Amino acid sequence: VYGGLNDGARNMIGIGVATATAGIIVGGITLTGLGFRMTDFVEVVSQGNVIVMLLFTAFVCLVLGLGVPTTANYILVASLMAPVIVELGAQNGLVIPLIAVHLFVFYYGIMGDITPPVGLASFAAAAISHEDPIQTGIQGSLYALRTVVLPFVFVFNPALLLIDVRSWFEVAIVAGASTLASLTFAAVTMNWFRVRCRWWELALLSIATFALFRPDWFMDRLYDEYTDAPPSQIFEVAERLPENDRLVLQIYGLNIEGDEIQKTVAVQLGAPDEARKRLQDAGLTIVALGDQVQVANVRFGSRARKSGFEAGWDIAAVKVPTERPSPYWVYIPATLLVVLVWFGQGRRQTVPSGRQALVR
Repeated sequence: VYGGLNDGARNMIGIGVATATAGIIVGGITLTGLGFRMTDFVEVVSQGNVIVMLLFTAFVCLVLGLGVPTTANYILVASLMAPVIVELGAQNGLVIPLIAVHLFVFYYGIMGDITPPVGLASFAAAAISHEDPIQTGIQGSLYALRTVVLPFVFVFNPALLLIDVRSWFEVAIVAGASTLASLTFAAVTMNWFRVRCRWWELALLSIATFALFRPDWFMDRLYDEYTDAPPSQIFEVAERLPENDRLVLQIYGLNIEGDEIQKTVAVQLGAPDEARKRLQDAGLTIVALGDQVQVANVRFGSRARKSGFEAGWDIAAVKVPTERPSPYWVYIPATLLVVLVWFGQGRRQTVPSGRQALVR
C-alpha cells in the first residue's frame, strides 16, 4: 500500500505542476481581460467563420502537443479557446454546447501523444517495435489524420454527444449512422472500400459521409430550423417546451468594452412547470417592460450563466422550433449511396486463385 501511494504521488507531480501553472494562466487571463482580446484576435483571423476558428484552435492544440503533455495541453487550450469558440459561435447565430468544444480540444490534445518529437505513445510503440521513435510518430500522425474530422462533428452535430436525443431509438440511429460514417470516411481517405475506389465512388462516399455526419445541414436547406417569435412570447414558449429541451433566444446588449453585441444563446429547461419557475430553475429572471423583454438577472453558476446569458441584456427574438420532417430521413439516401458503392465494387472484386480452385 505504501509503495502504491508513493508511486501515485510521484506520478501526480507532473499533473499537479501543470494544473498549478494553468491556474496562474487562467487567473492572468481573467484579471487582465486577455480573454476578450483573444476573442477579438480570433474573430479578426477567422472573419467570423466558425470553421476557420475551429481550424485555428486545432492548430494551436497540435503545436502545443509538440512539446507539452496531453493534460497541460488540454488545460491551457480549453481555458483560452473554449469560451472564445462558444462566444463567437453565439455571435454568428450558432449555439455550440460547451462540452462539444471541450471534447474538440481534448481530442486534438490527445493527438499530442503521437506527434513528434515528444509523443509518449510513439516512444512506447517504438520501444515495442524496435523502430525509430520519430518515424513512428510521423507514421502514427499520418494514420491519425484520417480521424481529424470527428471533433468537428461533435461541434456541428451535438446529437453524437446525446444532446437533444430523447429516446433510445434515437441513440441507436445516431450511433449506427456515426459508425457507418466513420467507415466511409476512412474508405475515402484511404481510397479503398472493398477494392480501390474510382473518382465517382469517392465522390458518392464523400457525400454519404457528410450526410451521415450532418443530416441537419440538408434539412436546413429545405426548412428553417427555427422561426422568430416576439420576445413577449417567451413565457408561452418556455411553458410548452418538452422536458430537457433547450430554450433558444437571440439577445443583445453591451459587453464590458462598451460594444453592442448580438448573439444566440440556449439554455436547457427542466421538468414541465409554470414558465417563470422553469426559467428560474435554469438561473434566469426575465422581466417584461411593455413590448421590451429583458434578462433581469442570471444566477451565478447556473445553466444559464454557463450558456452565455448576460444580465441586463434585451431579448430580440425567441427561436421557436419549426415543424419539419426529422433530419434522420437523410440517413436513408445516404445509406443507399453506400450500398450502391458496396455492391458496385463487389462486382469488380477479384477472387484469389486458391479460392477459385476451391470453388471449382
